[in-house]
Amino acid sequence: MFDLHCHCFLSDGELLPSELVRRVEVMGYRAVAITDHADASNLEHVVSSIVRVAADINRMSGTRLLPGVELTHVHPELIARLTDDARRLGALIVVCHGETIVEPVRPGTNRAAIEASVDILSHPGLLDPEDARRAAEKGVLLEISGRKGHCLTNGHVAEVARAAKARLVINSDAHAPGDFMTAGHARRVGMGAGLSGEEVDRIYEDVWKGISRLCEG
Repeated sequence: MFDLHCHCFLSDGELLPSELVRRVEVMGYRAVAITDHADASNLEHVVSSIVRVAADINRMSGTRLLPGVELTHVHPELIARLTDDARRLGALIVVCHGETIVEPVRPGTNRAAIEASVDILSHPGLLDPEDARRAAEKGVLLEISGRKGHCLTNGHVAEVARAAKARLVINSDAHAPGDFMTAGHARRVGMGAGLSGEEVDRIYEDVWKGISRLCEG
């Protein structure tokens, strides 16, 4: 089990990074990414803080902490630059806050994030099929979300991703202790989006191949 989209107290989450990792460690997670919300105002602080604490946690924890960030409500024209900045600062997982139907995200954010080759486009809402095709070409993971509100378009995302042969990832978008998903619950989230159990299994197998390389680095 792993999760590549979680938040700690560095943005709007409730937990310290150490507690977040410990909580998922006892749930049997092999890896977790802390991807706090950021724009140009706090990007360096967020990424550098997680990179610093990960160096200690990863020496002592059975769960690998992957430093990340979620670029959030960033103007589409700035996403590519901030993606490059985040990676330069040490982010291993760059998430972009997609065009969820429950927040006023700027139109064009999904396309700009895909063109910037972020790692994950989170909760992309009513994703355009052409954007899904471009995500497939660029290797950008499209998120099936376990979070209230953002999950409302999971079925649409799964459908257009399947048609475009785009890769998916299932994440919790956890902000609080009760948000972390067990493997069984994550499987149900995927199947609730219209995926078969076999498709959910393939998603985890596919994404883990990439994560394992990061964990070994």
